Amino acid sequence: MTEITTGDGWAAGGIDAMGAGWGFRKVRKELGVTAFGVNAVVLPPGYATGRHLHERQEELYFVHQGRIAFTLGDDGEVSLGAGDFVRVAPSTVRSLRNESPDADAVYVCIGGAGGYVGRDGLVPEGEANPR
Repeated sequence: MTEITTGDGWAAGGIDAMGAGWGFRKVRKELGVTAFGVNAVVLPPGYATGRHLHERQEELYFVHQGRIAFTLGDDGEVSLGAGDFVRVAPSTVRSLRNESPDADAVYVCIGGAGGYVGRDGLVPEGEANPR
């Protein structure tokens, strides 16, 4: 998608509709997400981020494109490719590095605090569950 499309209670858009070049794509802001934080990030070839941690926010990273090395705490590094996930506790110091010397890498990071809501899906009134 090359633009953000919205309707009554929903919004959709692609990474390219949220910015250009390297850096953050503010998915939460662009799509109006209010329950958790979410960004997509484009890393240039060979780029390494600074180290960081959080007070409360657990993060889930999803590698969308390329190969990214995640340095986690003092004892771990994992190399993840497209389709891979890693969960990181708030207090774990982390940094990321695009392992490709000649291609961008893209990841999506989802963060939140306060716990899992649980299964709260409902079938609209008057409709049957299509099992």
